[in-house]
Amino acid sequence: MQHTFYKYQGTGNDFVIIDNRQDLFNKNNTALIAHLCDRRFGIGADGLILLENQGSLDFKMVYFNADGNESSMCGNGGRCITAFAKYLGIINNEATFEAIDGLHKSVIEDDLVKLQMLDVTQTQNFDNHVFLDTGSPHYVICKSDIEQLDVKQEGARIRYSKTYKNEGVNVNFVEKINDETFSVRTYERGVEDETLSCGTGVTAVALAMHYIGETEKNLITLNTKGGELKVSFEKKGDSYINIWLIGSATQVYKGEIEW
Repeated sequence: MQHTFYKYQGTGNDFVIIDNRQDLFNKNNTALIAHLCDRRFGIGADGLILLENQGSLDFKMVYFNADGNESSMCGNGGRCITAFAKYLGIINNEATFEAIDGLHKSVIEDDLVKLQMLDVTQTQNFDNHVFLDTGSPHYVICKSDIEQLDVKQEGARIRYSKTYKNEGVNVNFVEKINDETFSVRTYERGVEDETLSCGTGVTAVALAMHYIGETEKNLITLNTKGGELKVSFEKKGDSYINIWLIGSATQVYKGEIEW
């Protein structure tokens, strides 16, 4: 049977998105999801997103990693599904939707999609890295000359270390450009490789750099291999609130595939 799908990307972080408002997709079929995300035998993507109905909200976002397992929050995915909802006519330029970590608001302004992230109430600063959860768990470490870094090897070493091997962790390598600009490369669990960008990852980087005093700015530019993202936030006591992830989100193509 032929099924319609859509391919979206946000700064190179790419997703297969399916309109599942009729609840026809088998969310327990891990092998199918992994197949659809396979870059050689399927469509190819960092993850799969289902758009579903959710009561009085505009929609619900269900996100799966490329390995076929349902995952924690995906920031770029949240921006892409917002653009998809507008394409379907579900929303105009604003949305309130449910994701695995709770309610999110999003706004479309010109070519940018802004996603409000959940507040971050705890940031842990260790000797050589910062750990925080921005909807997904992130390990943030400063490095020099990150362009020469073997992100897959170094990221996997941390992700599968004794501390994180059970639940896994996303690993972000950061290089400071100036007080308001940082370069970021991210190893994502579930993908088990470097991705061109990670929305929750750059959010974690922006907050971590502010937390350890690398910047006093509250609007940070993050350069990823897939393009530029921005993160704005407010500091309230030990917490970060009113956090927004800002960047482009584009439909690449619409297609049909049999399963």
